[in-house]
Order: sequence, then structure tokens, then C-alpha cells
Amino acid sequence: MPPKGGAPEPEAKIFYLRCTGGESAPAAVLAPKVGSLGVPPKKVGDDIMNSTMDWKGLRVMVKLTIINRQPSCEVIPTASALILRALKEPVRDRKKGPKDIVHDGNITMDDVKEVAREMRPKSMAREFAGTVKEILGTCFSIGCTVDGKAPRDVIAEVNEGVYDFDGEE
Repeated sequence: MPPKGGAPEPEAKIFYLRCTGGESAPAAVLAPKVGSLGVPPKKVGDDIMNSTMDWKGLRVMVKLTIINRQPSCEVIPTASALILRALKEPVRDRKKGPKDIVHDGNITMDDVKEVAREMRPKSMAREFAGTVKEILGTCFSIGCTVDGKAPRDVIAEVNEGVYDFDGEE
């Protein structure tokens, strides 16, 4: 006798991968994760490459969802990737290009606010000013400046109340 209740609900398998935008993830890395689900790793790698074309050359987090052996990719931006994108640096070749690049560009406070708005759902800060300070800390670790000033100085200005974040979320 067949089992009761009809066909089982399709189960979604979710994987999180960190890969370079615009490049196909190696099949050897994907095979242990998706091979057991009956999905060809090369097809998944091509899907990842197509969905990360806007982030060419940057390391981004990709959410890979597999339902009924059909992969779908979604880019989950990190604060550092959004800041590097705001710096508008030219795309560099990871294999041939120079190593240990210093990101000494300059971004505006409006760029920082825009990144903070995008990162707000992932932030643990209670207020928007706290999220802005998180982004400024990431600017400090990357090595860029904000409005020509060091990010630590801008954090001090935020603490003093120089910038008004009322009504922003």
C-alpha cells in the first residue's frame, strides 16, 4: 500500500558560501555540499557566477537555496563589501593583480548612512547611530577615510551629537 497523506512537502536546503563575485565557485568545493542532493556542482557554480556579477572582484556571502533539485542564489552583502563598493575602486584580477591592496580612498557620510540603512536588519545596535558607528568601525579596519577624516574622529563626532540621525531607520 502507498503511504498515506500524499506526496511529501519539498524540503529546502540552504547553504551559505563566501565566494568572489563574478567568478564561478570551484566544483571541488561545491561537490561535497550539493552532490548528495543530486544537483550538478558545475550548474550551481554557474548560477553563483551569474548572481554575483554586480559584485565583481569582491568577496561576498551567497545564500544558496536548493528546492526540488533546483538551485537559486541570493547575494547577502556584508558591511565591508558595501564599503568597498562605495569606494568605487577599479576591478582587479585576483590571480594576476597586486596583493595586499590598501583601500585608502575617501567616502562621504551619506555613503556611510546608505550602507548603515542596508545593514540595519543585521545590526545588533538599538539605534541607527549605533549602526552608523559599526559601519565606521568597518571603515577603520578597511583603511578608508570618511569626509577626509579618520573614522575614529567621525565616531567621536557621532558620540558628541554632531550628526543628527533622528527619523532615520
